[in-house]
Amino acid sequence: MSATAARLRRVAAVATAAVAFTACGGSVLLPPSVSSNDRGVGPVVESTRRTISDPNAIVPSRSVQESTLIGASSTSPLDILVVGGGATGCGVALDAATRGLRVGLVEREDFSSGTSSRSTKLIHGGVRYLEKAVFNLDYGQLKLVFHALEERKQVIENAPHLCHALPCMTPCFNWFEVVYYWMGLKMYDLVAGRHILHLSRYYSVQESIELFPTLARKGKDKSLRGTVVYYDGQMNDSRLNVGLACSAALAGAAVLNHAEVVSFLKDEGTERIIGARIRDKLSGQEFETYAKVVVNAAGPFCDSVRKMANKDAQAMICPSSGVHVVLPDYYSPEGMGLIVPKTKDGRVVFMLPWLGRTVAGTTDSNTSITALPEPHEDEIQFILDAICDYLNVKVRRTDVLSAWSGIRPLAMDPTAKNTESISRDHVVCEDYPGLVTITGGKWTTYRSMAEDAVNAAIKSGKLSPRNECITGNLRLVGGDGWESSSFTVLAQQYVRMKKTHGGKVVPGVMDTASAKHLSHAYGTLAERVATIAQNETLGKRLAHGYPYLEAEVAYCARNEYCESAIDFIARRSRLAFLDTDAAGRALPRIIEILAKEHNWDRSRQKQEMQKAREFLETFKSSKNAQFHDGKHQ
Repeated sequence: MSATAARLRRVAAVATAAVAFTACGGSVLLPPSVSSNDRGVGPVVESTRRTISDPNAIVPSRSVQESTLIGASSTSPLDILVVGGGATGCGVALDAATRGLRVGLVEREDFSSGTSSRSTKLIHGGVRYLEKAVFNLDYGQLKLVFHALEERKQVIENAPHLCHALPCMTPCFNWFEVVYYWMGLKMYDLVAGRHILHLSRYYSVQESIELFPTLARKGKDKSLRGTVVYYDGQMNDSRLNVGLACSAALAGAAVLNHAEVVSFLKDEGTERIIGARIRDKLSGQEFETYAKVVVNAAGPFCDSVRKMANKDAQAMICPSSGVHVVLPDYYSPEGMGLIVPKTKDGRVVFMLPWLGRTVAGTTDSNTSITALPEPHEDEIQFILDAICDYLNVKVRRTDVLSAWSGIRPLAMDPTAKNTESISRDHVVCEDYPGLVTITGGKWTTYRSMAEDAVNAAIKSGKLSPRNECITGNLRLVGGDGWESSSFTVLAQQYVRMKKTHGGKVVPGVMDTASAKHLSHAYGTLAERVATIAQNETLGKRLAHGYPYLEAEVAYCARNEYCESAIDFIARRSRLAFLDTDAAGRALPRIIEILAKEHNWDRSRQKQEMQKAREFLETFKSSKNAQFHDGKHQ
């Protein structure tokens, strides 16, 4: 009992410290860059805001964007060239463009094709980092939590159609856990201060079962004593990333996916990097783009980019694998997540409702860096084992609709013994003249990471921005004017015109599920998608049981740089992540529509089908998995 009392005293002591910091406005804990938002705003900035928020604005075509990059010569270079189209890279492009800088961005595959589409889908301050801050009396970790909680609120407010608050339930199996988690999560509320989403609270056993019917009353040799529910944010990660890319394009950045850096251009006298040679992977064409500064935001691959500049560059990345599985909706109720605080090896496991299904995860283990990471069967079984102990549902491997692995680009700490103890803070450095690298961090803090990277680039290139950073209060495309009730306009004013197998055109109802999906995926631009569904007879659903419409394929090809079947099933829609088999069944029709939009010949269509099927094989649903353990069958 003395150890327990000591733990509680320490929690109380740090809570008191947090109160003191919050009472002082938290100014000691917040980085100076946060306070810089919205200063120096003028009429040109307001014009940029209006362009991004205009539901009729059209992004420049891919060919126009490529021409802009080709036109960036040694005598008229870009201010910043960004390498990497993930959350941070697109965030850098948006931040720099809205400061009035000339910006280009190239991404080897597609926007959000790497880690940024394979997250836990949470926008969080870091409950476990707060716990570490308490028990290690770690001021650095506490500062991270303060900052992340502020950024969490800003991400949700800047893209309200793609992000929302999500209650997460923590089961308690003895009264100490009840007191411990209640105090810890109240401290989480306290640290959030004015950026809080909703207050945490305790629920009795009966109340908890009513809120989460599949929660088990009894665990191994223990009975449920209640739960503590707290709030974090949830997002549609890849669509948020695509929204960043399109917002950057509307702000003036030349963004180009499926274009890889082949080599860097260097000044013959100073050896400073002054641009890059780029290969368009769709056409095979190579060209040179000049820039005053290059920002390396290549995520797990940032070391390979650094080695292009200096083959002897020391590694900065400690890659960590995070595996997630998707299960049917009945595993968790809509609108309530479950957090398992202590798994077999002491990690946290989530089970969250997401886009009509349940996503469970995650693992945290060392891994090698590959373009298409695959989950191992033992990692999938680990997650199923972890959630099995807390549910009254039979957990079956055959219920796994999709399983994927993502690589977290954690900033290397040479003294760390395992990846979980490495800080998720980010690192900005310029270890080669003209090349600024941004790495580490997490989705939640992408905006402030981008701000820090742009500040470093401005310093490196002696650039002259028109204004300071404004992204702390900048609605992304589709977000301005969106309301949670916006879907009713779609349901009432549009129909889904569908073509039968016999070629007859018949009207279909714009049902609530389809209307809500379009509203949340595209925000205020949803009416443009509904118009295509109605006027171009593209109102059919792509897969049974899912709200994705044929019209979305055409819209994304025209307005969101969707250049391949994989781009659509993985990043524009989330079908590959939600149900691998359904995505496979939808492929022929998706490719047919894309072929019409991009003028593909039969050879290209066949190639698209082959690549997409190979891609889907890396998502270990029950159908394409190799497993022999009967425990979860």
